[in-house]
Amino acid sequence: MSHFAQINNEGIVQRVIVAEQDFINSGAVGDAFNWIQCSYNSNFRKQFPGIGYKWDHAHQMFVEPQPFASWNLDANLDWQPPVALPADSDTVSYGWDEAAQLWVAP
Repeated sequence: MSHFAQINNEGIVQRVIVAEQDFINSGAVGDAFNWIQCSYNSNFRKQFPGIGYKWDHAHQMFVEPQPFASWNLDANLDWQPPVALPADSDTVSYGWDEAAQLWVAP
């Protein structure tokens, strides 16, 4: 069995199921063109998708939803904040404050 993500016309993941390729191809769950095989272990397609992820056809990867409006995608299709995480983030659990555009400690 494999995992498959169903995408809509905008490439947004609607659901993820476990199925055989023959079942997907049968049309029993809609147009097979809208189903992309994915890897639970993230062995291919960059990462395992969830509802709301976007399928990037050009890179053949799933991209997480944008966490905050101020964050931008980098060349690896990872969301990056406009301000780098503080150097002590290995010992302090920071959260992003979108209004202030900075990292804050709890």
